Amino acid sequence: MSEVSEIIKAESLGAADWESSADVIVVGYGVAGACAALEAKRAGADVLIIERAGDGGGASALSSGIYYLGGGTPVQKAAGYEDTPQAMHDFLMANCIAPNAEIIRVFCDGCVEHFHWLEAQGVAFERTYFPGKAVFLNDTTCLMGTGNEKVWPYREVAEPAPRGHKVAREGDSAGSQAMEAIMARCKEAEVRASYDSQVTALVMEAGRVVGVRMRRAGKDSHVRARLGVILTTGGFNMNREMLQQYAPHMLGNAEPLGVPYNDGAGIMLGKSAGAVTLGMDGIIATASFYPPSQLIKGILVNAHGERFVAEDAYHGRTASFIMEQPDRKAYLILDSEIFAYPELTDYSHHTLVDGWDTVEEMESGLGMPKGALQRTLADYNKHAAEGRDPHLHKHADWVKPLDVGPYAAFDVSFNKSVYLFLTLGGLKVTARGEVVHQEGHVIPGLYAAGACASTIPRDGKDYASGLSLGPGSFFGRVAGRAITAA
Repeated sequence: MSEVSEIIKAESLGAADWESSADVIVVGYGVAGACAALEAKRAGADVLIIERAGDGGGASALSSGIYYLGGGTPVQKAAGYEDTPQAMHDFLMANCIAPNAEIIRVFCDGCVEHFHWLEAQGVAFERTYFPGKAVFLNDTTCLMGTGNEKVWPYREVAEPAPRGHKVAREGDSAGSQAMEAIMARCKEAEVRASYDSQVTALVMEAGRVVGVRMRRAGKDSHVRARLGVILTTGGFNMNREMLQQYAPHMLGNAEPLGVPYNDGAGIMLGKSAGAVTLGMDGIIATASFYPPSQLIKGILVNAHGERFVAEDAYHGRTASFIMEQPDRKAYLILDSEIFAYPELTDYSHHTLVDGWDTVEEMESGLGMPKGALQRTLADYNKHAAEGRDPHLHKHADWVKPLDVGPYAAFDVSFNKSVYLFLTLGGLKVTARGEVVHQEGHVIPGLYAAGACASTIPRDGKDYASGLSLGPGSFFGRVAGRAITAA
């Protein structure tokens, strides 16, 4: 599905066409939807969640459970970091390609309160810290650096601090613990839910969203929303037609992350009401070459033997740069002192090209222009001996000369490795979660949060692990409060 659904006019429906009603209808039961529903219910609204699957959780429950939070959380303080909302704000404003200053300010100022709220719902965070560099953790350790805070030039904009808060459950799908906790609070609050149900159209009256058409067991019905509708349906990375339209370069070797219902349905519903979309070509892709972290001390070069990104960048940022290289080819160059095989073989499938006694032989074996890789390594090694990287400013922690043969190269090319990806584009919203119309005004009665809305990250270069669950849960709460206050 990539077509915009037809708006249903309320005046075309009779009293018998309305099956039921609620104050607030939430479409989608991932973390954004659960948080929106819970806040709206606690504000006194009668809330109905409509979910296409047989139960709640969505992609949030299958995630690694990392929430990007900062500004001085108890976990940060326990690890010895005095992060502030201003430092977090300054970093995000500098790191984001197209930052919305109001949205970033609201998020940063509210992060600590949001952390306490999550814990109060039963989301478990240990007061533990992982000081190394990893993509995700399989144990219950909480805090880790998950973005570009220590990457140049951002480390000069604001004092770096780790902001990835992982839920305390072992494994790479720890997000299930958070969803179980928040869904339990929704059940205790008697939030209603209709499962195996799909919203196929919005109902509008005098420019306001007043309900939805819902399909369940092959039967269509209409549900009135007295206060409005909150869309929290996820991204569109499972929709090949939308990918072909907005991000055709992801079709092929890349594999989407998520659940089958991440098909852009909420975005299409918003567009049917005249909504603006933002950053629809935005993708976060990853095929990290680390762990082990020692591989970060290697260098990444393109088919011309040139470096193009600091190797200590967040793996999504690195992937974005790889996709921009000629033929989307890239190689990880190592010497014998740091050689190791990438550990995330199930997630990347980077292959060892070969080993060579000399750089000249490696250059020839990789089919690079004569002398190109030799010049790159000679220049890099000259400065690395002084602990510097004046070309791309890799942090000194990861700088060492690559001068102890034999040498090896892993193929990390986009068309050879398996890149996993999420879409980042979505409906334009205000800092209150209101969906914005093409004419610039907000659409009365329509709100959005989570991956179907465009809030903070718009591109893999400005993404950090946790910038889906963190803002998604935060702005889900914002929308739940705003719709009841409206």
